[in-house]
Amino acid sequence: MTAPQLSFDELGTPLREVTFVVLDLETTGGSHQRDAITEVGAVKVRGGERIGELATLVDPGTGIPPNVVALTGITTAMVARAPRLPTVLPSVLEFLSGSVFVAHNAPFDAGFLRSACERHGQVWPRPPVLCTARLARAVLPRTECRSVALGALARHFGTSTQPNHRALSDARATVEVLHHLLERIGNLGVQSLEELLALSRESSAHRPTQRQRQQRHLAAAVPSAPGVYLFRGPKDEVLYVGTSGDLRRRVRSYFTAGERRRRVRDMVALAERVDAIVCAHALEAGVRELRLLSAHKPKYNRRSRNPGRTWWVAPTAEAFPRLSVVGSGREGALGPFASQRAASAALDTLLDAVPLRRCTQRIPLRAPAAGRPAPCMLHELGRCAAPCAGLQSPEEYAPAVATWVSLVDGAADAPLHALAGEVDRLAARERFEEAAGDRDRLVSLIGALDRRQQLAALTAQPELVGARPDGRGGWELAVVRYGRLAAADVARRGVRPMPVVEALRESAQTILPGDGPLHGAPPEEARLIYRWLTTGGTRLVHCAPWSEPALGAGRWRAWAEKARQNTESARTTVHALTDPEPASRHFR
Repeated sequence: MTAPQLSFDELGTPLREVTFVVLDLETTGGSHQRDAITEVGAVKVRGGERIGELATLVDPGTGIPPNVVALTGITTAMVARAPRLPTVLPSVLEFLSGSVFVAHNAPFDAGFLRSACERHGQVWPRPPVLCTARLARAVLPRTECRSVALGALARHFGTSTQPNHRALSDARATVEVLHHLLERIGNLGVQSLEELLALSRESSAHRPTQRQRQQRHLAAAVPSAPGVYLFRGPKDEVLYVGTSGDLRRRVRSYFTAGERRRRVRDMVALAERVDAIVCAHALEAGVRELRLLSAHKPKYNRRSRNPGRTWWVAPTAEAFPRLSVVGSGREGALGPFASQRAASAALDTLLDAVPLRRCTQRIPLRAPAAGRPAPCMLHELGRCAAPCAGLQSPEEYAPAVATWVSLVDGAADAPLHALAGEVDRLAARERFEEAAGDRDRLVSLIGALDRRQQLAALTAQPELVGARPDGRGGWELAVVRYGRLAAADVARRGVRPMPVVEALRESAQTILPGDGPLHGAPPEEARLIYRWLTTGGTRLVHCAPWSEPALGAGRWRAWAEKARQNTESARTTVHALTDPEPASRHFR
């Protein structure tokens, strides 16, 4: 029975605990699509000690060309009585199992063996593959060794075995070259197999800087657990904040070729230490990351440029309210929007359906007749009742404000029907580009309304307790109060979850509701919690009645999704889709 191959997690084991099988093949010079192997030589090593060898000639079933005989010394007569490849292959695979496959120009040797497995019904074990030629190019500067051919490296290091194009001799020489290279990489901070394989794959263009490699010690004390990590600079300032399901693996990746962002490389060069905050699960890690970004505004996080900055569309506080874009979520506002531009676009769309005034002047409740301006062109076009000119009283203006409030709160969706009808009319008149533009603006507005109504319903809840399967027979638990995470924990497999839930509720942070449509909850945190609660099989263990409005934007989700897919061309017919079905969304 073959031993199991190395798992991905085991690739992080120290090099002294890794078993390497250094292998070399001699062939007839033909393609790997047919049996061309004439000799196999392999040496198994671990911790610098040789623990086994395998060597055999192989009958390829054809004659060996004279030029290959001259190179290797292997003749057709020598392999005539040797076993065929189907007989040799199981022994080679068993010798290789559970080890790292090493070869000089490894793609060549691995390609021949992989193709042989396919032809002869064997399962290729997919071992980790290390190429000593690529490793040498990554470790040795060209000024020290211009060529990375096996013979050149053997002479450079003065190996006791010199390669001679015979499989076992070449494998033994490759073992010595490998050990010399492993001695060199210690100075680069490479101590695990994962780091060694990453180093061998690095191209010169993306090779980590010397400073990156020197900084690898910063990951030494970081645990392998979910949570948040903070890179700190020379003055203990927070340079960068991130989150991961495996903190150690993620932090170590910053010191390899996988990290190619110049901005982050500069950050790594400045870092003095890495702090790790272990979290119960991904939701807690995500929330902590958001809070740390807001608190520290780290220089190297792009999200720190305007952490937590959102925009809203809100009515002004005056006798004849109008809509304006504001930077805070006051009561009755629509949002949040990620940019002022997005909020302004939503405002323009709203004014096509809600009969609020478009002008920005402040209109007093009672203005003297002599000081009133003449009605503007919008009044002549029938799009404004001209309260500025005294032609509309506050009582007559109030229904427009009520329409806005009903739309935002999800009590009515007549304005959305009006906007969808206008898309229909433009399409019917074959004004397809205008129809497509109005359709896209309506889709954006529906998304904003849906988001606001979802988060408003969530953040109104005094307490929710969610339980999500962790994929290992246990549960991830979270206590949410007014849209903010108050506590998090896990109930491992075999542990009764309800006692853990009750203890978590008793120890959870006390959170009081704030002002505004989201009751003081940060929008990004509320969105993150909403996604966690409504996806991934999360169950609600405890909550008051939680629902979204029956006439809210949620009933337009299917319409919006179909509209998003209707992007074939400007002349695509944009007929209105099926009217949404009225249905509220309840959470139990």
